[in-house]
Amino acid sequence: MSYDHIKIENKWQSYWFEKKIFSTEVDPNKPKYYVLDMFPYPSGSGLHVGHPLGYIATDIIARYKRHLGFNVLHPMGWDAFGLPAEQYAIKTGTHPSITTKENIANFKKQIKMLGFSYDWEREINTTDNNYLKWTQWLFIQLFNKGLAYEAEVPVNWCPKLKAVLANEEVIDGKSDIGGHPVFRVPMKQWMLKITDYAESLLSGLDDLDWPNSVKELQKNWIGKSTGAIIKFNINDFNESLDVFTTRHDTIFGATYIVLAPEHPLVEKITHNSRKDIVNEYIKNASKKSDLDRTELNKDKTGEFLGQYAINPVNEELIPIWISDYVIMSYGTGAIMAVPGQDERDYDFAEKYNLPVIRTVQPPKHFEGGAYTGSGQIINSDFLNGLSIDAAQKQNFRMASR
Repeated sequence: MSYDHIKIENKWQSYWFEKKIFSTEVDPNKPKYYVLDMFPYPSGSGLHVGHPLGYIATDIIARYKRHLGFNVLHPMGWDAFGLPAEQYAIKTGTHPSITTKENIANFKKQIKMLGFSYDWEREINTTDNNYLKWTQWLFIQLFNKGLAYEAEVPVNWCPKLKAVLANEEVIDGKSDIGGHPVFRVPMKQWMLKITDYAESLLSGLDDLDWPNSVKELQKNWIGKSTGAIIKFNINDFNESLDVFTTRHDTIFGATYIVLAPEHPLVEKITHNSRKDIVNEYIKNASKKSDLDRTELNKDKTGEFLGQYAINPVNEELIPIWISDYVIMSYGTGAIMAVPGQDERDYDFAEKYNLPVIRTVQPPKHFEGGAYTGSGQIINSDFLNGLSIDAAQKQNFRMASR
């Protein structure tokens, strides 16, 4: 006797649907549990193996929590706007409203065949007018509270797709979809003041039963940094630049300044003899995403602008460079480089033969380049002999006079 799995699957899936087995009811007597999947893009003819790979895990959790007596909300929906849907419509020569509707129907059929325990009464489609109404309402609330604002920021612009891409959508300077060239260009964008919620977001991580590695990723994404902004005057210019640093105690070890290629002062202060070289560097840097320039950037590159800044604590002239490992979206888009205490700065200094001054005494048998550990302050005038914490407090007092 053969096993007719299709007949049996259809029987029980119909039963689940008709009896609303997985529908979520409002029940104040039960503890609540929310299991949210990343909604798929209905931009292809059907699911691929990556979809059930993630959905199986979340469905196990949803079913397990129901058995423990939780009132589980486990919805499904369709992230139907954006490039994937647009490109699929172009590829097939069909209006996106038609292809999206057809693809959603097939995706839904396939997901149901897999037997997931979704509450289909709470299905969401991001192209639905009722959904759009509430996204617009939410934006208006943010705007009225001063949490949404316009700013000109560097973005990943793809001229072929005529769209701004996320860092994850850019691979080796090309769009993930279609492999078209992508450039970093300044463009006016709507921004949200997520930094206003940095403290509550960070403290909320303590209450989450998540792996430490995932929590660390979230902390990096939130991007809170405690430090100081220091003003450096530019030699022979009536200009100054602000640098953000989390280690202002190391300022005596600052041997050069690095600006992001997009920094507004680059064009203004670059020496005429260096303009062609610098402009070529900026052009090449514009083809890289922030991800390429930071996490994936192993080989540091840069160009000297032909100008010098004045270190405010000792009046030393230090050269100003640009490098794509500095990005405009962090701090002020300018750093004071302290190669004696920072590994990235040390690699850059070694490559371009720039001075290295240690400001923290390393252990006796320390071997290597940058020393990033604790110790007494050295080579730092009035800060010598202090601990790092004491030096930072002393520097703050000096700066506030």
